[in-house]
Amino acid sequence: MRLINTDTLELEEYFGSDIPAYAILSRTWGKGEVLFQDWIDRGLREAKPGYRKITMACNYASGHGHRYLWVDTNCIDKTSSAELTEAINSMFTWYQRSTVCYAYLEDVPLVEFVKSRWFTRGWTLQELLAPEELIFFDRQWQKLGDKSLHLSKLSEATGIESGYLDGSKHLDDACDAEKMSWVSHRFTTRVEDMAYCMLGIFNINMPMLYGEGEKAFTRLQQEIIRNGDDQSIFCWTWHQDTPDEWSSILAPHPSSFSNYRTTPSSPVILGRRIEPYSITNQGLRIRLPILSTWSYFLTILGVGDFRDQFL
Repeated sequence: MRLINTDTLELEEYFGSDIPAYAILSRTWGKGEVLFQDWIDRGLREAKPGYRKITMACNYASGHGHRYLWVDTNCIDKTSSAELTEAINSMFTWYQRSTVCYAYLEDVPLVEFVKSRWFTRGWTLQELLAPEELIFFDRQWQKLGDKSLHLSKLSEATGIESGYLDGSKHLDDACDAEKMSWVSHRFTTRVEDMAYCMLGIFNINMPMLYGEGEKAFTRLQQEIIRNGDDQSIFCWTWHQDTPDEWSSILAPHPSSFSNYRTTPSSPVILGRRIEPYSITNQGLRIRLPILSTWSYFLTILGVGDFRDQFL
């Protein structure tokens, strides 16, 4: 793991148990970001527009006793596919283990801070959930308050129950469809990142295959099914953006979960314990109760609504 020394502004590399305490910067990408190759050349990095936000974060961190800072733009060599894959699979953990996370909101004043584009991006979802301590800053690096101060406002703006935001509830307590709903109104620049930004939230590891497009989200759902038995993963809604030719039981996009409302998954359906199911080379193999009507069939999932009725 590469870290910026907040006193010297040089990169230092650490491994395993030798990784020191560090602060971490969260922000949305803009034009002129400083990449790993830029940072090596002092003159080049100082000429980039993105240099200021990094130095301001370093100054704040150093002034509050943090010797190291991690920033995704220049601490990851994105020209190495192996390093990028490792970093993306580790990123949730890195944010989780940080001493403090600084969320830099450069586009809104305090009174409207939840309208920042920071709250619309896919990658910043894990940056909101993972850190124990999260502090918000405006463009001038004036402190806007921490996550606990704005908890109710954050919960209302994101649709995420406050317990998951303050850590009083574990992410494992949320069903799969509920987690998907958290990202359903967000977006990423690259199509594949809509899946990759959710890896840590689902505690999933998988290789990065940029160029696979929407197949990345299908792979994510398949991995979720392989690693659990939560049938809410099938509780998505067909909407106008769903491709006409879509015929899979898996959702085509996280936005398909935008209408989902919190419902608990159940280990029992109609008095019968849910049997294990799996993804095979021919599709999904699953045993479910079937109800027959005059024109179609209905199947009952092990997911209950607020009235304890099954879906």
